[in-house]
Amino acid sequence: MPWKEVTVMSLRKELIMMAGQEGVNFSDLCQRFGISRKTGYKWVRRFEEEGHEGLVDQSKRPLNSPMKTSDQMEAAVLNLRKHHSAWGGRKIKQRLEVLGHEGVPAASTITEILRHHRQLDPQEGAKHTAFVRFEREAPNDLWQMDFKGHVPCPEGRCHPLTVLDDCSRFSIVLRACDDEQWPTVQFCLTDAFRQYGLPRQMLMDNGSPWGSDAEHIYTPLTVWLMRLSVLVSHCRAYHPQTQGKDERFHRTLKAKLLGEYIPWKRSERQQRFDEWRMTYNCERPHEALNMEVPASRYQFSQRLFPERLPEVEYGPDDGVRKVQQGGHLSYKGNEHKIPKAFCGQKVALRPRVEEDGILDVFFCQQKITSISLKNYE
Repeated sequence: MPWKEVTVMSLRKELIMMAGQEGVNFSDLCQRFGISRKTGYKWVRRFEEEGHEGLVDQSKRPLNSPMKTSDQMEAAVLNLRKHHSAWGGRKIKQRLEVLGHEGVPAASTITEILRHHRQLDPQEGAKHTAFVRFEREAPNDLWQMDFKGHVPCPEGRCHPLTVLDDCSRFSIVLRACDDEQWPTVQFCLTDAFRQYGLPRQMLMDNGSPWGSDAEHIYTPLTVWLMRLSVLVSHCRAYHPQTQGKDERFHRTLKAKLLGEYIPWKRSERQQRFDEWRMTYNCERPHEALNMEVPASRYQFSQRLFPERLPEVEYGPDDGVRKVQQGGHLSYKGNEHKIPKAFCGQKVALRPRVEEDGILDVFFCQQKITSISLKNYE
């Protein structure tokens, strides 16, 4: 049995005392104390050279540490962590290398430096577990859009609007909005479309202004997107994980920029958002991108934004009808209910091949509902 921690000094003194007795069997003595002969001789030698002070444990720290991280590098790590408090060892390592630092230590070493300086919260780290990621193959195949709630400010509340590219994690839109109304969102998206082009599809939840419930899943905003030939999809109700990438972006945004309160005036908010967005897109390494930055993976869309909405065109075999006020259309003398958001718009009726008596209703390229003719036969 090894030395008992609570009695180690007394046991060593007792060993020395008994080892000095005449005729003692040293091997048997060491065995009784649960140590090897080599260890026993070590303590006897130390006692003879240094007295009782020699029985105190000596530091095992080497006199020289050629692999020790330099003070300059440690300061660089801590300085980067100071400016990016949510970054861990891997992100800091990647960023230091991009900045041209030589001799950047391993990510695990940087993590130990942060832990040594009490820059890490053990409870926070335990929350983060690996999961399987799914993403689109190319930039602009899918954009995720949502509001990051609303945050109190000196002048009312701020409603951060976020749009994230699913493939590259590139932040397309980060706007400090005064409300969550569809004209505000359309204004922000118009700026984004002019700069980055049109995505193939956009994913959003079921709340305002993109849809409120199963009966009102379409809004003027989503109708406008369809006119631009952008497919509109909604995540499942009460399943925010469907927009997992944008939700993760929100967590980073809150941790680094928003918090529980924004102290900036209205005139300062967007500048702060723009500065942070630039850091996120161009400086912050992303683990899901093999520690590359989102800007290195993003490409502009080749689908340009039309300043004038194109005319809605359908095929020669489509039955075209105009949606009347109140949300209905007439077909063969019968009225059929259509989402009210399409009032005044032309839709196409196409027979469902696999089921007789059902007409699928399309607006531009997207199916919006179906109507049954079976009750009128």
